[in-house]
Amino acid sequence: MPGPFTLGQIASRLGGRVAGDPQTLIRQVGSLERAGDGQITFFNSKKHQAKLGETRAAAVILAPENEQLTRLPRIVADNPYAYFARVSQLFNTAVTQALGVHSSAVVSPTVKLGKGVSIGAGCVVGDDVVIGDDSCLYPRVVLYAKSILGKRVVVHSGVVIGADGFGIASEDGRGEGPWIKIPQIGGVRIGDDVEIGANTTIDRGALDDTVIEEGVKLDNQIQIGHNCHIGAHSAIAGCAGIAGSTRIGAHCTIGGGAMIQGHITIVDHVHVSGGTAITRSILKPGTYTSLYPFDEHGAWKRSTARLRRLIRGKRDA
Repeated sequence: MPGPFTLGQIASRLGGRVAGDPQTLIRQVGSLERAGDGQITFFNSKKHQAKLGETRAAAVILAPENEQLTRLPRIVADNPYAYFARVSQLFNTAVTQALGVHSSAVVSPTVKLGKGVSIGAGCVVGDDVVIGDDSCLYPRVVLYAKSILGKRVVVHSGVVIGADGFGIASEDGRGEGPWIKIPQIGGVRIGDDVEIGANTTIDRGALDDTVIEEGVKLDNQIQIGHNCHIGAHSAIAGCAGIAGSTRIGAHCTIGGGAMIQGHITIVDHVHVSGGTAITRSILKPGTYTSLYPFDEHGAWKRSTARLRRLIRGKRDA
């Protein structure tokens, strides 16, 4: 494990300002509640002020407006959480697997592998796939034919990239079947520095490619439908579902369990709260929420009935 580092050494590497003893020795990071001797934590919200007063951490990272809330040695930074992330990287190098192709992986002879690629146990990599330099596929990843991955892409276990999108047409035109499968002839293109969480699925395009731009971070168990386009440096939390032909801009965040309807556009710098259902395009940056607070079942039914009457009354007015 790297280190230890003094507070002064950390600040010289990462910036920020030290208040208190710069020779305070740090060996690891820890949580506000559980950090102890030799550990540094962070404070990011005054709702946790009581925990700050009780922490046994050796030092804390906090914002300028919170500097006087503790007498502990501290690093003052404009964004304590991001600073803490970089400090954690100092002490905890990324877990990697051996370079090369595991003996149990099945890799098509037409695959193009960059330098420093790692393909784990049980992976299956199809025809004409391209994997960029320093990318890592953890065990049991499946890349269908013609998928393209950029450099430094990390793909966690169970991910499926390039499976057929849900493209079907109803014979009777009324959605009652029988169903006719529409061949999915597009691919998937993934940019540099993308990370894809375990058991996430990204469907190939029906005609054009599904595109994940550079720097996108995807959590576990996300579904991204065919022909979607996710803009650079956006982040999507677990269990979100994005229907086909949706375009999401750059620097967006999508909360866990959010549902995004297909064939809509979400512009840059939009933040969707967890559990929100987006059913139409969002053309103005900002934060969007459609959560309905949970309650005891009977109370929830009464509240819902009142809301329906209110909406009906507005429509009739």
